[in-house]
Amino acid sequence: MYSGICCWTVSGLKNENKILRIKYVLLASRLAKMSIKEWLGIDKMQKFMRIIKQMGGVRAALKKRYLMDVTRVGTLVGTDKFGNKYYEDNSYFMPRNRWVEYPDKVWLDYDPTQIPPEWHRWLHHIGDDTPTQNPPKNEKWVLQHEENLSIFEDKKYIPYSTTRTKIQGWQPGQKKQQ
Repeated sequence: MYSGICCWTVSGLKNENKILRIKYVLLASRLAKMSIKEWLGIDKMQKFMRIIKQMGGVRAALKKRYLMDVTRVGTLVGTDKFGNKYYEDNSYFMPRNRWVEYPDKVWLDYDPTQIPPEWHRWLHHIGDDTPTQNPPKNEKWVLQHEENLSIFEDKKYIPYSTTRTKIQGWQPGQKKQQ
């Protein structure tokens, strides 16, 4: 009974050694094709430093990372009337290769309604031509695009209501009503 287990273990080790040898050969061939920069990861650091430089320095890169949750660099394709900047980098996969950067005045209060329809078309791959390459026709029945104003306190729409409030809020300094 013990000899069967030993034989199984020995044959298992032989197969395992073959697998390890194959993995070692594959790893060695992969390492042989790599340059020293790639092997030490220096190429990744160079790419990182190039991205930081293209973004305008460490401070600008940190700000963009804070606002967008991602660090991307691409070619500027155009700017719209709201000050949004549109970028493209085809090294990313299809839905993520186009993006918008909102202006600084918006800060963290950005909203998708701040993107005009012609740029929305390009951003979501409905068409490949940007509005600067192929401007839309100005029809007289088309309204001017406005962003959603409900995010601004002073421009919020508050509907008129004729019904009385059912609950009266307590205000400090009032005496209890009897």
